[in-house]
Amino acid sequence: MTTIGMIVPPEDGAVPPEPPVLYPDMRFIARGLGLPELTPEGYDSVIDHTAGLARELKDQGAEAISFMGTSLSFYRGAAGNAQVIEAMTAATGLPVTTMTDSVLDALRACSARRIAVATAYTTVVNEALRDYLEREGLEILSLEALELTDVARIQSTASQDLIALGQRAAKAAPHAQALFISCGGLRTLPVITPLEDMLDIPVVSSATAGAWGAARLTGHSGRATGHGRLFTL
Repeated sequence: MTTIGMIVPPEDGAVPPEPPVLYPDMRFIARGLGLPELTPEGYDSVIDHTAGLARELKDQGAEAISFMGTSLSFYRGAAGNAQVIEAMTAATGLPVTTMTDSVLDALRACSARRIAVATAYTTVVNEALRDYLEREGLEILSLEALELTDVARIQSTASQDLIALGQRAAKAAPHAQALFISCGGLRTLPVITPLEDMLDIPVVSSATAGAWGAARLTGHSGRATGHGRLFTL
């Protein structure tokens, strides 16, 4: 069974719930960064631990590694994301990716350039996200946010609140080619299909795209039945 290592923001280092549901034929292990809050200061306090955790995951049998934090990988721009990739690669010699790269690959797979965006973040992080996406050639037609910084509160956001957030973002961008829900801590797997049925556009989330991108590191197709349009491509 293929083993994928994941570096996750929460200190407990638990494997996110989405990957094992999407890919039950794969084994996932994780290490936690102990991110105190979703702010630039919080990110700066943990980002340098990434390579060491990647090395630990390799020692535990990981055959590929994903850095499963969207804002952690985009907040310093493309150069910062590249530094994380380089550090993990140098530490392990394994195939690696970040959640940000997985999201961008997923949006490209869905042929989505004009997007509606829904996030967990506050203004300063949203501005960094907008800048990153626009520099990647995406057109941000709307951006709605929950204005949260606390990891536990983000993880406990209810499905109905995520659906309402996604609907607001899509309503403000009627010509969007996809909805992107940003923040890997938001438990989006249960809302992907309902939102796609309501909006009739692909819905890409950090959590699901992160799992998809991680699986693809090992040569897996990324397909998974019953979880939205991305997983049929």
